Amino acid sequence: MFALFTILLNKKIKRHPIAITTKSNFQRFPVWNLVLEILKKDIMKKRKVILTMQMTLDGFVAGTNDEMNWVDTEDGEIWDEMFNDLKSVDTYLLGRKMYPGYSSYWQSMLSNATAPADHVKFAKLADKTQHIVFTKTDFKPDWKNTRVAKDPAEEIARLKKEEGKDIMVWGGANFASNLVKLGLIDEFRISLNPALVGEGKSFTNGLKQLKKLKFLRSKTLKSGLVILWYQS
Repeated sequence: MFALFTILLNKKIKRHPIAITTKSNFQRFPVWNLVLEILKKDIMKKRKVILTMQMTLDGFVAGTNDEMNWVDTEDGEIWDEMFNDLKSVDTYLLGRKMYPGYSSYWQSMLSNATAPADHVKFAKLADKTQHIVFTKTDFKPDWKNTRVAKDPAEEIARLKKEEGKDIMVWGGANFASNLVKLGLIDEFRISLNPALVGEGKSFTNGLKQLKKLKFLRSKTLKSGLVILWYQS
């Protein structure tokens, strides 16, 4: 950690490099507070808003009636990948329409003795993770971990100024498309399912201009599902 402070100091403060090798020497250095501020800003810059969505091969994230019967909810490999990605996340964002079903189902998993192990694991993780539901209505969430916000742009800007891990957007489709349209998504995590539905809902509704993305990586699972990561 002290070596990191030294690198930041020598890189960002225009003065002769000074070797700082011990904690006591570092604490006596007159720009201690400035170095901490530099480190704090560097950490905060790395906080990302990540949109994760299940999508069919023909580009839909849900059917016309929000059905998602093409998603394999018990594929252990899919869950392993998700849990791995959630290690860097400490806040979940959801739209008002998605929240009731989401909250009801995952809270029920906390006390369901016959529930799939991965579902229980996620429920326990969600139970201790901050959730923010976006709505302009007078809405009271029924889960202790949840609060309400009205303006996505304002709230996300505030979250990015705070210290913390990344921020995951679960959906639904309309909420996700609104964030995409507003340019609030830093990274896309798309699970491309080997299925066609013909019609349904997209997370790009309302997007009026071309938006090019930077490919980060991909992973093909045994089921044929492909996880794609892109940067805005």
